[in-house]
Amino acid sequence: NPEEIIEKFKSKFGAGILEAKIQTRTGGVSKTPYHFVWLTLDRPLLKDAVRFLASEWQYPHLSVVSGVDLGNIIELTYHFTVGWGVRFGEIPVSIRIDLPKSDLTVPTITDIIPGALITEREKQEMLGIRVEGIPDARRLFVPETFPEGVYPWRKDETGVKPEHVKKLWESGRPPAPTGQGVVVNVEKAAAPAKKENAGGEPKAEQAKSQVANSRVSEDCRRGE
Repeated sequence: NPEEIIEKFKSKFGAGILEAKIQTRTGGVSKTPYHFVWLTLDRPLLKDAVRFLASEWQYPHLSVVSGVDLGNIIELTYHFTVGWGVRFGEIPVSIRIDLPKSDLTVPTITDIIPGALITEREKQEMLGIRVEGIPDARRLFVPETFPEGVYPWRKDETGVKPEHVKKLWESGRPPAPTGQGVVVNVEKAAAPAKKENAGGEPKAEQAKSQVANSRVSEDCRRGE
């Protein structure tokens, strides 16, 4: 249960837990309650906290690491779920840390959760986080030609500049590269008009009428 999760973390990390809270929401016709655990930790405890989560609750599922520029700090939140696959037993556990912009480094958790690689790479490219020990630091979300030191999710001077934005609604899309397809404008054909019989009734309606009349005639022959 969510209370047990918080108690175990407090017992393990003590004052390193800066904030712990449970958020409850209801869903469905039966208003089933769903509980969310939010933990804010001292930054140096991140990796130990993830390792503890993985050891106490088997196979925690990491959905994503979210990040936001809050001015002097970058807030990172690691969104896990424990009890994965258990009906009404899943509990989201989010571990949050704050990084001062003077030192935007965190350790990789891919040695504990291998699937964290993609979301760690995203934080490097979008927020300028430096993930120490990341096994693959190649760019994935921005092209190799994207300027160094520019981070699309940042709200300070390192964010995207106006000259980096391609206003396709003003300049139009660039032509297709030679040999890689041709852009063709296809006008939508008008729907064909309904054909009518001599009496002015659409053929589809005429067919329905014929089927109904044949059923009535059959019922009459059976004496129904």
